[in-house]
Amino acid sequence: MEIQKIDLLQKDMPKKWYNIQADLPVPLDPPLGPDGKPLNPSAMEAIFPKALIEQEMSTQRWIDIPEEVLDVYARWRPTPIFRAIHLEKLLGTPARIYYKYEGASPAGSHKPNTSIPQAYYNKKEGITRLTTETGAGQWGSALALAGALFGVNVRVYMVKASFNMKPARKQIMATWGAECIASPSNLTEFGKKVLAEDPDNPGSLGIAISEAVEEAASRKDTNYALGSVLNHVMLHQTIIGLEAKKQMESVGVYPDVVRLYWWR
Repeated sequence: MEIQKIDLLQKDMPKKWYNIQADLPVPLDPPLGPDGKPLNPSAMEAIFPKALIEQEMSTQRWIDIPEEVLDVYARWRPTPIFRAIHLEKLLGTPARIYYKYEGASPAGSHKPNTSIPQAYYNKKEGITRLTTETGAGQWGSALALAGALFGVNVRVYMVKASFNMKPARKQIMATWGAECIASPSNLTEFGKKVLAEDPDNPGSLGIAISEAVEEAASRKDTNYALGSVLNHVMLHQTIIGLEAKKQMESVGVYPDVVRLYWWR
């Protein structure tokens, strides 16, 4: 029988994240503020905890994963790798196709890999509330899970079109104690402005981000969390590849091509 599933023991789960900035030939451009100018670390403290800002700016190759985060990861990690033998046969290809299954997390996606440490670092620095945006709802669900696990309140601004079309995602967020708001909303000045210009605006990710950031920046007890784009988010996701390297090595194979696919 051919091996179709490659597991990894929990004791072999990576204990550090890999920071790609250590190996880039040219440093990444700094994040930009609303005015289009580079943000310095002190300006980012209005919406992010210091630990995440340090990760954002760090050029250190390996960054320790806190024990508290590892304990939560262990609820579903390491995730398995499967070999898609039947797909190979259907395609009639000599290639061997493997995929890393991140749907094993409670939220059903890879996004808790970063929502968990983000909630942890915010909680550690005394933050009691987080705001965020979500499109289809996967990131909102992931942050709601993290908030429930670390005792942090979460408010999610969800693109109104998705809010109306995806009741299940709203229910998942509510189950974990998060508040899900259709965006644009009347809770922020930016949302009010958008609705004044177009009361039937279906929303967009940009509008939801603006509302979440506005609220976070206006409250001392609240920070902002996001599920993509910034370096610290990518850093946390490296646990997928680090696990995969160990798993592939355990069966004596190494990929020629790696592609990223996800679905909502």
